[in-house]
Amino acid sequence: MAKKEMEVVKGLDIEKYMGRWYEIASFPSRFQPKNGVNTRATYTLNPDGTVHVLNETWSDGKRGFIEGTAYKSDPNSDEAKLKVKFYVPPFLPIIPVTGNYWVLYIDEDYRYVLIGEPSRTSLWILCRQPQLDEEIHYMLVQKAKDEGYDVEKLHKTPQSDPPPKSEDAPADTKGFWWIKSIFGK
Repeated sequence: MAKKEMEVVKGLDIEKYMGRWYEIASFPSRFQPKNGVNTRATYTLNPDGTVHVLNETWSDGKRGFIEGTAYKSDPNSDEAKLKVKFYVPPFLPIIPVTGNYWVLYIDEDYRYVLIGEPSRTSLWILCRQPQLDEEIHYMLVQKAKDEGYDVEKLHKTPQSDPPPKSEDAPADTKGFWWIKSIFGK
């Protein structure tokens, strides 16, 4: 049986969307360390209308990060269907990797959001704060389930309160977390 087309947010206010988002839960990804904590994304609007993406995670006490660019899949559509392009590996960015980033739900105050993509193999619950109310979390999980996601794959991302500061963290300058993630570590 074919899955229905996912419903995405229409009329996303991209300027209001900018800023820091904490990963509350996600499907495990080969591009993130399995023991990653305090994972977050920071979005900044570029002068050309694209979005600078900074994804950070802490693994074994070190900060790993990757930077990329997001842009609308169809500039003429009001649907919140974006593409995100990263260059890997992060320590020698030469290979472009592009993925879908679809906003499936966002509250009217832009405090929490559900992100997915058409193959339903990636899913994120993000929040402006490091913690999210359980009722809201449950509601977002239910929305994902209604869109055809296997929500049993979701795992919560540990977040400290207060969150770590990027400038205070030792960096994983060699990209070990990324290399280990390729091998499922």
